[in-house]
Amino acid sequence: MKEKIKFRESRSGAFRALVILLTVVTVVPLVAVLYYIFRKGISVIDWHFLVSLPKPVGEAGGGIFNALIGSILIIIMAAVIAVPLGVTSGIYFSENSKTRIYNIAHLFVDVLQGIPSIVMGILVYLWFVKPFGHFSAVSGSIALAFMMLPSIIKSTEETLKLVPPTLKEASLALGVPYYKTILWVIVPAGLSGILNGIILGVARVAGETAPLLFTAFGNPFLSANIFKPIASLPLIIFNYAISPYDEWHRLAWGASFILVVIVLTLNILTKLAERKWKVQF
Repeated sequence: MKEKIKFRESRSGAFRALVILLTVVTVVPLVAVLYYIFRKGISVIDWHFLVSLPKPVGEAGGGIFNALIGSILIIIMAAVIAVPLGVTSGIYFSENSKTRIYNIAHLFVDVLQGIPSIVMGILVYLWFVKPFGHFSAVSGSIALAFMMLPSIIKSTEETLKLVPPTLKEASLALGVPYYKTILWVIVPAGLSGILNGIILGVARVAGETAPLLFTAFGNPFLSANIFKPIASLPLIIFNYAISPYDEWHRLAWGASFILVVIVLTLNILTKLAERKWKVQF
């Protein structure tokens, strides 16, 4: 009996050591990448870098103010498009998971999630940019909205499926209409998971470059016109990184630092939102 206990303890210890090893193998590359980006980018960051426009070729200095404004506009518009559609689709999926329409629509969502970002950019270019004859912030936000949809839909669906059915039954038994039960009982109960999916979706598309190359295109000037080409952080990083100028490489590291900070902040907000609005059943 003691030998069996020792064998089980040794096997449990070996499995625990394997889990720790795999965790370290996963975390170390991430820490190394973040350290390198912070080391190369932190020296570039100052107030002038954040509020200045890019300088012409050959001139030192410049900033990323136009890219910051452009990224904010594109992401806000993408969220305005994707969040209502994604949340309502997730609600429908959670309420109708045994229908044929659900199976077909769920397959489409899985396919949409697997489409490469550059292919999404080409599709939006053919659907929106080419017919209207010009690049624009709107077409860029549409491409990013398509990429946000799967994470929002799946997060909403899986979260609402965890809500006990007795909660909905109790609301309906009290005479509350079905739509009010969904909007004021079921959705608030799963708000943490829904917010989690929304913020993760935003964090995912915040650094996408390929779709914006075919849609927003970029702009060296400050522009808030959503129907014209507009700058963004991923585009300015791409353009600076492939240039032959050391000064632009330095600016690319600074922009990369800002983008990484934004993504990390969104992930932290996800955890805070999950903790604040988590409902115990």
